[in-house]
Amino acid sequence: MLRGMATVTYYADDHEAAKAWYTEFLGIEPYFEVPGYFEFRIGDYRHELGVIDGRYAPGNQAEPGGEIVRWHVDDLEATFGRLLELGAKEYEPITERGPGFVTASVVDPFGNVLGIMTNVHYLAVLAERS
Repeated sequence: MLRGMATVTYYADDHEAAKAWYTEFLGIEPYFEVPGYFEFRIGDYRHELGVIDGRYAPGNQAEPGGEIVRWHVDDLEATFGRLLELGAKEYEPITERGPGFVTASVVDPFGNVLGIMTNVHYLAVLAERS
């Protein structure tokens, strides 16, 4: 049974540039680092976001695609704008999916899809923990 997200991993051919970019975007340094991998703990539940050196990527990574993990954010427009300022490219525009659900996604400078959203269910679960 799935119990919760443990780690989201992305790949980057320029591993050091990816570390600098994600450190700038997140405003924190990686908490864990070994050659070819670094990891941040972020958000209310301290989820892990890791980046692996692109030479270890499975299969053909020529095009962005696959699943999209959407990170809850408080200000979707500001976060989307900040990602674009830092060089990410729009993958999916800001889109209202229904009352309390708005999404967007970008492709980071390293070819990974990064999703963001505002989600009333996330906020309800967070409120239950308070």
